[in-house]
Amino acid sequence: MIEVGHKLPEATFSLLTEQGVTNPTTEELFAGKTVVLFAVPGAFTPTCSEAHLPGYVVLADQFKAKGVDSLICLSVNDAFVMQAWGEAQNANEIVMLADGDGSFTRAIGLEMDTGQFGGTRSQRYAMLVKDGVVTALNVEPAKSFGASSAETMLELV
Repeated sequence: MIEVGHKLPEATFSLLTEQGVTNPTTEELFAGKTVVLFAVPGAFTPTCSEAHLPGYVVLADQFKAKGVDSLICLSVNDAFVMQAWGEAQNANEIVMLADGDGSFTRAIGLEMDTGQFGGTRSQRYAMLVKDGVVTALNVEPAKSFGASSAETMLELV
């Protein structure tokens, strides 16, 4: 599993923009920036939609005021689902990033098998990344929420 002090692995993601589906890389998203990356097991799922993403939506301005360049929500979903979920949650200040095949999630060792629920998904976590290097990492225990919340991560910035 990735740890504090590790550089993020090279990966290519999917992101739906007004220009269509784009494929930003780890380098493009993190190089020279301070980023809070938080991951959820699935878009439109209860804890993700009722607590995790909304906390970042509400506190986005406070993260920016503390020098965070970007807030990224990651899920092993497709770019269309991530964009629709972002729109439904008014997540205009959040980059709704898709790790469609789970390759980034597996590369950092934070995948989980949810069986018939959805197959391979991401564990719930949040990390602070400075210039591509993890400076804080909070991974939630199974069926928990708190360590990766916006409120907790705001204290670490």
